[in-house]
Amino acid sequence: MACLSCLMDPLWIAIKVLTILVVLSLAVLSVVLPIMIVTSRKHFRKKREMESNPEKPLSVAFFHPYCNTGAGGERVLWCAVASLQTRYPGTKVVVYTGDLEASPDEIVNRVRQRLNIDLPEPVEFIYLHQRGWVEAAKYPTFTLLGQSLGSLILGMEALNAFLPDVYLDTMGYAFTLPLFRYIGGCRVGCYTHYPTISTDMLRRVSSRTAQYNNSHYVARSPFLTGGKIIYYKMFAWIYGVMGRCAEIVMVNSSWTEEHINDIWNIPLRTHRVYPPCDTEELKKIPITDDEDFLRGLPTGEKGKKLIKIVSVGQFRPEKDHPLQLRSMYQLRQWLPEELWDRICLVFVGSCRGAADEARVKDMKDLCRHLSLENNVQFRVNVPYDELKKELQEGTIGLHAMWNEHFGIGVVECMAAGLIMVAHRSGGPQMDIIIEEEGSRNGFLAADENEFAVAIVKILKMSPKERRTIREAARSSVDRFSVREFEKGFLRSTAPFLIKPHHKDS
Repeated sequence: MACLSCLMDPLWIAIKVLTILVVLSLAVLSVVLPIMIVTSRKHFRKKREMESNPEKPLSVAFFHPYCNTGAGGERVLWCAVASLQTRYPGTKVVVYTGDLEASPDEIVNRVRQRLNIDLPEPVEFIYLHQRGWVEAAKYPTFTLLGQSLGSLILGMEALNAFLPDVYLDTMGYAFTLPLFRYIGGCRVGCYTHYPTISTDMLRRVSSRTAQYNNSHYVARSPFLTGGKIIYYKMFAWIYGVMGRCAEIVMVNSSWTEEHINDIWNIPLRTHRVYPPCDTEELKKIPITDDEDFLRGLPTGEKGKKLIKIVSVGQFRPEKDHPLQLRSMYQLRQWLPEELWDRICLVFVGSCRGAADEARVKDMKDLCRHLSLENNVQFRVNVPYDELKKELQEGTIGLHAMWNEHFGIGVVECMAAGLIMVAHRSGGPQMDIIIEEEGSRNGFLAADENEFAVAIVKILKMSPKERRTIREAARSSVDRFSVREFEKGFLRSTAPFLIKPHHKDS
């Protein structure tokens, strides 16, 4: 008993000390935080009054720390900027970016080359030096909370650097919304591609399913799983409070709208605006006669014609490129060797940095492990013309992300006339792909077997069946065009773009 007492005394002391520290921290925060908020609010109100000028043009700032990656989220950003400049010429457009290595001219040229978007007027870039605070690698645990709190630091740097009339977050940093609205006194809106947390994530953790955002050691432990569920529920509540600070919310799909309405609960302020897909340009690619399905394609080894399967998407973990490779491995088991030798999977996507580049290397290693290296190609950070070339030479499109929020790459493949096989979840299932016979415009699958089965079905179809699906896919994508996005974006943001420039909150 004495020994037990010896052990319990230090533990009890540690618990008491920790409790005292927590209470003191909460007491300090309850005093210091309100003082900081009031002081900052007064500072920015005074700054706005000093800069007030009736002749001064309206300023609209887009918060997009990764504006130079050339992916789907960046297409939304730059199409929004272009549509705003066209509809409201003379508006001062500012983009907060953390791409310190790229000059303004380099960013604009990349937008033109990678995304095929020309900006009608110049854009001012505000360079942020604290982007590291929103990097996932900085927070090996409590990543969602760490990145969200880190976005406050980055947002404060942005607010100090430039005080806009209108603030639009186009990357999903909801914690910056109250900062710009209640401290900066800005009109505040956002375009949400993907909820930071969703009920689907909670269900996955509850079912103890291991995934890129739920490690194996957590999934195996009932205790850690229970703790993570509590953490997720608390974070979801805070995320909802932050999101409700937005005066206007745009979401990119039915799936995202459903989850945002569930967590933020402001349906009257929430508008579904499908992202801009370059459907017009890609629809110009001719759909060849079906005898060209196996002919008229690039020549492979030994004079054989390749059948290209194209996968478009950033090299990020959630895109689940390994699932696509496993699907190819499964496909190999079911095809005769002569036909398999003609199959080529082409990954086309962008890398945001060293982590994505390492991911590409890992996938190449997996290709060798599965003996797929002769049937897989990687096209990294290619310009728009090369993307079009790959789509033109492709026959089948592949997209394997679970709960893809929308799927710009899916739509682009369909517009180019590819027969799409996408994951049975999220935006592809709810908004894009129809599987009913007579209306089919693509295929949905959930695992490597189903993906392989769908590809085999496409290969075995008659020429007429394939052409019918390709034409149906192409005719179904008009609602996702750049023009439709511009209409929705300008309609949603119109209340912000009419003077007075700001309101006191």
